[in-house]
Amino acid sequence: MALADYLAKTYLSADPKPSSKSKKRKRKPGESGLTIADDDARGWDTNTNNNNKDNEDGPLTVNSTTASFRRNKTSSWRTIGAPAPSNTDQAAADALIASAAADQSALIAADDDAPSVIEPPKMESGAHAGLQSAAQVTAALAKRNAEERKRFDAEGDAHSGRNSETIYRDASGRIINVAMKRAEARREAEALAAKKEAEIEAQKGDVQVAQVQRKKEELKEAKYMGVARYSDDEALNEELKSQERWNDPAAGFLENKREEGRSVSGKQLYKGASMPNRYGIMPGYRWDGVDRGNGFEKEWFGVRNRRANVRDLEYAWQMDE
Repeated sequence: MALADYLAKTYLSADPKPSSKSKKRKRKPGESGLTIADDDARGWDTNTNNNNKDNEDGPLTVNSTTASFRRNKTSSWRTIGAPAPSNTDQAAADALIASAAADQSALIAADDDAPSVIEPPKMESGAHAGLQSAAQVTAALAKRNAEERKRFDAEGDAHSGRNSETIYRDASGRIINVAMKRAEARREAEALAAKKEAEIEAQKGDVQVAQVQRKKEELKEAKYMGVARYSDDEALNEELKSQERWNDPAAGFLENKREEGRSVSGKQLYKGASMPNRYGIMPGYRWDGVDRGNGFEKEWFGVRNRRANVRDLEYAWQMDE
């Protein structure tokens, strides 16, 4: 129950509306009306009419009674300092009134002229604005850092994003699968490397490819060879016999001679005279014998032979002197 409702219910009572029909009741003999007495009066005085005639300063006798006093048979007044009422609503209202009175007393007792401490404004770094010492600034910054660290620790990694995986997005905002993109990039790099290797292999000739293949076979066989190779090594002797030399006097006595007219790769060669070149490449067997070059190979061999002749003549002149 609210305080206003309780006060209105307990201490305020409106007079009822007058009834159209007045009810008369029989008065008892000796009842002359309502008597308003002084504070010293202890009760109702039945002989008030006689006393009023003799004493002008006596209490005034009212010959009519009000509806309020006819309705309320018990008194609602209570003595200050009496024991706490048993009614729960009344006790709550009294406690509320006492609390409000205490708050008002505390406000009145407070000194309005007492100096108030106003905290200076803080800057974004956490230090106070205004003139202060270096120790105060350091303490303020340390306090700010400690508060932020405590707040971050309380919020956890989920809020701060620490130790979480980075999310990548494309221009349209869609999430990019990093593992899939890495696999695609790896496949593209492998395909590009294979393409470059194929282009390098395509640039090589048949002789170079055959040499590389033979080198691989030799390395594979070298795993089963000994560290030292002597003059009675059959594999070494066969390898040396298979080599052709232009000035070998015993080349005609070799039985296992390579078939003439065939290249290293096994293709047929042109049988007849041809212009030499610096790489030692012979023309194919379909060549018609016409040199369609620009003459560079001929000039190259002429310059080389001329330098060799000059070097030999210089050496001979030195010996003559």
